Amino acid sequence: MATLTAIWDGRVAAGSLRADPAQAAILPRLEALRVWLEAQAGARRRALLPGFLRKPPEAPKGLYLWGGVGRGKSMLMDLFFGECAIAGKRRVHFHTFMQEVQKGLHAARARGAQDALAPVAAGIARDLHLLCLDEMQVTDIADAMILGRLFGFLFDAGVLIVTTSNRPPADLYKDGLNRTLFLPFIDLISTRLDVVELASPTDWRRHRPEGAPVWFVPPGAASRAAMDALWADLTGGDAGGPLVLTVNGRAVDLPRYAGGVARASFWDLCGRPLGPADYLALAAAVRVLMIDDIPRLSAANYNEARRFVTMVDALYEARVRLVASAADAPDRLYLEGTGAFEFARTASRLVEMQGAGWGG
Repeated sequence: MATLTAIWDGRVAAGSLRADPAQAAILPRLEALRVWLEAQAGARRRALLPGFLRKPPEAPKGLYLWGGVGRGKSMLMDLFFGECAIAGKRRVHFHTFMQEVQKGLHAARARGAQDALAPVAAGIARDLHLLCLDEMQVTDIADAMILGRLFGFLFDAGVLIVTTSNRPPADLYKDGLNRTLFLPFIDLISTRLDVVELASPTDWRRHRPEGAPVWFVPPGAASRAAMDALWADLTGGDAGGPLVLTVNGRAVDLPRYAGGVARASFWDLCGRPLGPADYLALAAAVRVLMIDDIPRLSAANYNEARRFVTMVDALYEARVRLVASAADAPDRLYLEGTGAFEFARTASRLVEMQGAGWGG
């Protein structure tokens, strides 16, 4: 069986990944966790045989991998997850995971549970051996107040956790309301997870030829091919999968998501009655957003145009990297009709967001 380092080296040699010593240095840590998990899976199978009573070894620490945007944290975690040959594993965006937890808590309280978190945590941990959480960030007080107990339940149930974040643990929920109640969770992470910085000097999401386009006109086969190539470059060739953000009971569907990069059509994002809260959640969940097929805007699609403006404002304030195919250049997208004059501000922002230095 090839090690993660051998697999990574093979992809570098094939040109699907770029060599990065800082990334390579993380692989032995992940390989050790992979070996342990696969050995435990074998031990569990043997334990089903009559007379086999060997006690499994104590679980190793999990991993909290943090570093700047675009350094390859998600790619490394996905490589580890994909090559870990065990049942009972899950990889999920942290935002989605916490929405599921909050939904479970609501349902448990509706059933009259005095301690709603206990059944929710037990349900998560059932038959789960590996939990990979991408892009841990804590901004919601409701999440902050339950994370310590939730992770304590999962650790006690033997779940090994690997997570990525743009922040070191000490900066999670920084300046948040009642943060002192959150501090035990930071201590728990430091005790039960190895905290490792991915100190790569290169932001691979910005690694593109100077002046390379991120706004493709017009939509069509050529633009789609260029967008596909950028997707492959930004995600390391990951095909991605759907990501659903639930905001106030509404679902914001992103058809493709991988490692902080999301892709959707204009109509996916602006053709539905979404509002500012939805777009703020979108901007918080992604670092790069690729939008296909932005049409000309006018009075004929005024509602969709208004939502587009709201979305661009949210992306701009969060400094999300934007890649798009569109019917025309930003300053020629909305030339007449109600809202055309106000769109000049949006067009200016779209131009600014094309700059090589843009991004959080």
